[in-house]
Amino acid sequence: MATFADVVEALMTPSLPVILLGLLVILGAPVLLHIILASSAAYTTPPVAILLGPDNGGKTALLTLLERGTAPAQTHTSQAAHAIELSASTDSASKTSFRNHDDASGTHTKFLLLDTPGHGKLRTVAMGRLARADKLCAVVFVVDAAALSERDALAPTAAYLYDVLLYLQKKATGAGGHSKGAKAKAVPVLVAANKMDLFTALPATMVKAHLETELTRIRASRSKGLLDSGVGMDDVGSEEQDGWLGEYGSEKFSFEQMREFDIDVDVVGGSVMAEDADVDRWWWWIAQRV
Repeated sequence: MATFADVVEALMTPSLPVILLGLLVILGAPVLLHIILASSAAYTTPPVAILLGPDNGGKTALLTLLERGTAPAQTHTSQAAHAIELSASTDSASKTSFRNHDDASGTHTKFLLLDTPGHGKLRTVAMGRLARADKLCAVVFVVDAAALSERDALAPTAAYLYDVLLYLQKKATGAGGHSKGAKAKAVPVLVAANKMDLFTALPATMVKAHLETELTRIRASRSKGLLDSGVGMDDVGSEEQDGWLGEYGSEKFSFEQMREFDIDVDVVGGSVMAEDADVDRWWWWIAQRV
């Protein structure tokens, strides 16, 4: 029977089996560790819901409210993207409130809520985060319902929303440089009409109507701009169709047209900064999609 000393001596004595065993350990251990870490990461990466929208809409205040349970006393324009981890449950009606998201009972889904800067000069940062978001499950586009009756606020808000919807449309169809392989999963959109507690706020139905009217105007304007540009006539048809939001050739745009691409768009009112914050319908919408 071999003693411990015999085993040590055998391992220390140069031989082909010992050399092969050493190489196997040295080369195989890192590979095995990488496989273990890679396989576990695939299961731990949470889904992502992203907050988009122009500045002063209330995105950062909403993120703070969902994280801490209370809205901040004052808000500021975000200069960079910021993410928090939350848990959502659809087990029972008692958990539909955002205030119950840290309830440890029942079944929960962890997800990341990503806030993005809304200033026009930082719009490319927000769109870049949208394009790079892994496991994107929902887009929450926050708008100031108290300002949309003014043209100066409606036009840039609708233009931003147009770009977001068109990106998701192209992603769902594989157009515009996106992968033409397996069809990408369509991402639902919530237009969160914020500041409903203010007297000047438009109701959600009017927010929807105003945005659809402005999106129709933007679509027509961009289509005309393409026709008036130097694009060759042979290319104008495909270029125009790639940049056309919703049902191609339709006279008026409506959010219902996005269902052609399996993209659901809902417009829901709420208020972040009210004395009694009204965001439960937004929270429930997110919870059902993560």
